[in-house]
Amino acid sequence: MAGRDINSWKTIAIGTFAGPLELRNHLDDLGCHVGDQAGEILARPAFALAPDKAEAELVLVTPAQLGFSSETVTLADLYVRARQVGIELARPEVGPQLRIQYFDQPMGEFLTIGMAPIKTWNGEPIILNVANGGAGLILIGQDGRPEAEVPVTSRFVFERSTGSAPNAGPIDQAAAFQQHER
Repeated sequence: MAGRDINSWKTIAIGTFAGPLELRNHLDDLGCHVGDQAGEILARPAFALAPDKAEAELVLVTPAQLGFSSETVTLADLYVRARQVGIELARPEVGPQLRIQYFDQPMGEFLTIGMAPIKTWNGEPIILNVANGGAGLILIGQDGRPEAEVPVTSRFVFERSTGSAPNAGPIDQAAAFQQHER
């Protein structure tokens, strides 16, 4: 499977907030619950917003769709495979922007953001999850360690590659997980 064979799922606006605090306040104003881990990484220096308004083209895939046949896969292996097929890790801003722009999310749906993890104040690597758990719309954190195992049926949001070579070589696993360690 190549990235061009994966249908676009949703296009969202990014770069629409002056800073993370304004973004967090908007989530609160909309009544979206932000979990403790998600709130913590939104406040970290590594959580960057796009400097200008732009669009992010998102794809929604499962590890099984990317060719994994075991029951679980590590985040590191999933991220390498995503890059091999021409889809990219999502920018940190995608999670909260998707939460804001996806108000018709079906109840029971949990979408993991395929992103480089951001470390909490105590050093725990976290990625984001946009969910409707039945009690309302939420943005929560989850284990972002490279060795974290995820079910192959989990649904991940990545960004469509903007590079000219859709099947560029695999990303450096360490770089994907150390990019936001500050």
